[in-house]
Amino acid sequence: MHIHILGICGTFMGGIAQLARAAGHRVTGCDAGVYPPMSTQLEAAGIELVEGYAADQIKFQPDYYVIGNAISRGNPLLEEILDLGLPYLSGPQWLADNVLHGRWVLAVAGTHGKTTTSSMLAWILEEAGLSPGYLIGGVPMNFGISARLSGELTDSPFFVIEADEYDSAFCDKRSKFIHYCPRTLVLNNLEFDHADIFADLAAIETQFHHLVRTLPRSGLVVSNARESSLNRVLTRGCWTPIEAFNETNGWRMLGDDANGTLRLMRGDEEIGSARWSLSGEHNRTNAMAALLAARHVGVPLNKGLEALSRFENVKRRMELRGTVRGINVFDDFAHHPTAIAATLDGLRRKMGGAHENGSGAAPAPRIFAVLEPRSNTMKLGVMKAQLPASLVEADRVFCYSNHLGWDAAEALSPMGEKAMVSDDLEGLVAQIVSAAQPGDQILVMSNGGFGGIHEKLLSALSN
Repeated sequence: MHIHILGICGTFMGGIAQLARAAGHRVTGCDAGVYPPMSTQLEAAGIELVEGYAADQIKFQPDYYVIGNAISRGNPLLEEILDLGLPYLSGPQWLADNVLHGRWVLAVAGTHGKTTTSSMLAWILEEAGLSPGYLIGGVPMNFGISARLSGELTDSPFFVIEADEYDSAFCDKRSKFIHYCPRTLVLNNLEFDHADIFADLAAIETQFHHLVRTLPRSGLVVSNARESSLNRVLTRGCWTPIEAFNETNGWRMLGDDANGTLRLMRGDEEIGSARWSLSGEHNRTNAMAALLAARHVGVPLNKGLEALSRFENVKRRMELRGTVRGINVFDDFAHHPTAIAATLDGLRRKMGGAHENGSGAAPAPRIFAVLEPRSNTMKLGVMKAQLPASLVEADRVFCYSNHLGWDAAEALSPMGEKAMVSDDLEGLVAQIVSAAQPGDQILVMSNGGFGGIHEKLLSALSN
């Protein structure tokens, strides 16, 4: 089979390209501004890339055009495909038909933590010798690639997938995860997001319930009991056993960020423990969900804990990009107020000591939060009122306001002189470097490239 992928450099579509190539198919694709690191990965896999969406790409004559959800009506190649009646389908549909069909799919859904939890789950199965295939919206450091058909056991039935609630394609406005038909489903959390396609939280809950409806009676739903939104989804109807966690008398994960410990609890009983390199309550919740999902396919909890002790996290999740003059520069994908708050809280707890606005304890190293409100939801200003509260653990806040449709300085004004806003990236870097001192922790948060700010900061700090 030959497929030509429109929007191939996105993480999801790039993952599909790699899976298709590994399965022996011919794969070509196009994107606007073919860019690394995905372009580099794809070219290394023998995939031919074309810059732009010129209509003459129909000369490839593939069996199918696979359309990414970033492609809209008016795209010249898409319009040519429709005019000529050429065969096309969405990425999730192609994946379901050609990769997931007949496999035991373990899907991880939720507003936050999908990439990290999927990576944990795939690693636990890998360490247990189950050699899963996977497709993850990031690069798990334990594996080094974002997608694979399976490990050494090429006939492994297990496939871990990050189950995104975003829409599938211009022609299919259902959430991507509706196509995946999982047997094991993790529901980690559920908040309002993707304001560009969902009117409100209730609309997203409806999509999550559509997903729940697709599970077999022999499957398992692993659900966070603290989330009232998920409880509402399951109350609508569930025909599959539910394994809840984060209940006082049930499964919980405790830990100490300062010394890197995990304690798996069931009620007041400690089931097992481990040491690991991650921090934050959100990551302990991710770990709890991954352990229970892995247990559903036969991995004992103690084996899962052992695997987590060797888990190396995901690129762009509290990734240390460099240290200059005792100043650490971290990169994190956080872009929703809840994720921003959780990431800052995890770093604060890992550093120990106290916030400079606190009292009593010795001051900890300062945290500089460097924020780019870049997601579609953030650009619309839907979450702007929640930003000051989400940044409370930061000692200084630097916000890049480039191309925002709302006043970031006004939104952050409750933070007073603690917050600085600029639409000049070079000027923002200069301000951060001028204020930074040895021992400070610079935490950059964005779901995009942020204009290469990490390298700019490290270079400026060196000089």
